[in-house]
Amino acid sequence: MTTNASFLIPVQEDIQAVETLMRSQADEHHPDLNTALDLLLSSGGKRIRPSITLLIGKMLGASRDRLITLSAAIELLHTATLVHDDLIDGSLLRRGMATLNSQWSPGATVLTGDFLFARAAVLAADTKSIPVMKIFSNTLSVIVNGEITQLFASRCKVSREDYFKRIYAKTASLFETSACTAAMISPVDENTVDAMRNYGYQIGMAFQIVDDILDFTGDQSTVGKPVGSDLRQGLVTLPALIYIENQPNDPDAQALYKGECLNDDQINRLVTAIHNSKAVQISLDEACNYVQLALNVIRRQPNNPLRKSLEELAEYIVQRKL
Repeated sequence: MTTNASFLIPVQEDIQAVETLMRSQADEHHPDLNTALDLLLSSGGKRIRPSITLLIGKMLGASRDRLITLSAAIELLHTATLVHDDLIDGSLLRRGMATLNSQWSPGATVLTGDFLFARAAVLAADTKSIPVMKIFSNTLSVIVNGEITQLFASRCKVSREDYFKRIYAKTASLFETSACTAAMISPVDENTVDAMRNYGYQIGMAFQIVDDILDFTGDQSTVGKPVGSDLRQGLVTLPALIYIENQPNDPDAQALYKGECLNDDQINRLVTAIHNSKAVQISLDEACNYVQLALNVIRRQPNNPLRKSLEELAEYIVQRKL
């Protein structure tokens, strides 16, 4: 499997155009919005979602201008969700850089996220595709509903069904949209649109599982939050679920399974136990299964360099490190 981001090479210039368009969204608005947008876009990231859109659209023959606009809409929507997520979670760092909420008041942070949502919607409308606009709006609803559900109904819930619904809403839904909307503005049939939607769904599910693994194995100084942060907030992710299933004699795991509130000592023991257990590798195996399904889908497309890049992107999902 590839361990680098070579899949970005065919769309490097396009990504630069996407970022330029995103930065322009604060022009002629309050100058602090320009400052905020610059901070957010300078925080790094591989631009995975717009890369999916660009690679699929280029492979399927979409107009470059529409692809740039659509990709900017998707990445701006993603950026807006991060602004609100960091505020809700109290995160002070993202990818080793200060978050917006670490520097601005909660009110200003919320309003900035709202502004980005609005500008993302404008860009989606600029694709001149009503079906794309509908999917875009529905995806935002799915993401927000998932966040509300996570806040009020998913705390300390040991359930695979709940977990997979949650990661679809949180992550895979936007990957799915990134892929299928690119096909929707391309000269292809509905079967191809559905195939691209499936590809996006599979790699989106894998992406979040890997994120949840990195929550136990990542570097706290880079992540900007404690190792096992989700578990500390009462969110039971796949590594914890698998550990609980496989360790019936661990009193901390069984207390969590029964819905009991764990104290700091119990959580610290459980985080360490999960980190050192086979649950991490088993979780990665599940992520790899999703990636394999994505590869099965994309390999039905004509063999060309862009399809190869989409294969490499899928493989990168389970190889990335924070």
